[in-house]
Amino acid sequence: METWDAIRARRDVRTYQDRAIATGDLDRILEAGRRAPSASNRQPWDFVLVTDRATLQELATVWTGARHLAQAAAAVVMALRQPETERYVTLDQYDLGQATMAMMLAATDLGIGSGHSAIGDQQACRRILGVPEDRLCASMLAFGYPADRPLAPIGRPDRRPFAEVVHRDRW
Repeated sequence: METWDAIRARRDVRTYQDRAIATGDLDRILEAGRRAPSASNRQPWDFVLVTDRATLQELATVWTGARHLAQAAAAVVMALRQPETERYVTLDQYDLGQATMAMMLAATDLGIGSGHSAIGDQQACRRILGVPEDRLCASMLAFGYPADRPLAPIGRPDRRPFAEVVHRDRW
């Protein structure tokens, strides 16, 4: 898929086929995240790949909006180092957002859907995955082949009109 098509086809997918994702495809998605831009090249993230069904079901309980993880083929839990100073809180979140989008686009390119989720219960996430205390379980991405319809460019996305969003030279 062309990059522009992947951008236009990417959507949140929360229902998945009962179908495994090839290890090579998962590695490609993770590599996209690893290569994402990072302020001062700090790369503050760690990624925990989960494919075990029981673990996915447990992770679905760490946030009310994470139920879709229980049926996903895989999930990536993104952890951040505890920031050394307040300045890095925003930078690290921005960097993680870039890594997230890179993984979502790489997945879309492969025909794999993704759905993001926050994490509310830090202690449960750390316990389930063995994440060290000096890390914050920041967010999760579920992956799987869409159950409802394949990924294809969306002709009329549910977005604010271009002219309303884009301001040229001035507001």
